[in-house]
Amino acid sequence: MSAHTELERDVAEILIDEDRLKSRVQELGEEVSADYAGRDLLLIGVLKGAVFFMADLMRTLTVPCEIDFMAISSYGAQTDSSGVVRILKDLDINIEGRDVLVVEDIIDSGLTLSYLMRNLESREPASLEVCALLTKPERREIDVPVRYIGFEIPNRFVIGYGLDFAERYRNLPYVGVLDTELVPEGA
Repeated sequence: MSAHTELERDVAEILIDEDRLKSRVQELGEEVSADYAGRDLLLIGVLKGAVFFMADLMRTLTVPCEIDFMAISSYGAQTDSSGVVRILKDLDINIEGRDVLVVEDIIDSGLTLSYLMRNLESREPASLEVCALLTKPERREIDVPVRYIGFEIPNRFVIGYGLDFAERYRNLPYVGVLDTELVPEGA
């Protein structure tokens, strides 16, 4: 019996299992390491969802790197992005002249990421790229260039591996689909 049984009752299906996640994160780490060889890499994790992915990605990197975090809000209690973005926690590190890689859990409409990228670009980093574990192309409202993508997924409400519903399910070791009876209207 799984240690996550109580949480798993609300999982309709496993979309990306633990082994596929580990394998793809390793591949992404190799790509990032090759691309940033000899450069001073700064990873910026977008809280809270990217924490698991960023920690695993970092452990695969063979280049020196620093990390910092931002917390931004665009959802509030809704599951649909409102397009209104607030910075709840800003960076501690000055990114001017730095090679910056933004690490995201999932890109949905692209509105929040677009705002974040404009905000970071204004701080004059040497380079600014995005690494996203998941992307939902069907939901895209604004095109944001993403250099590294773990998986393209269908338009389903996903949980696990950092992704939450009402702050729960982040600790599942895989990406699963939330039971449709629990998915809120419009999600």
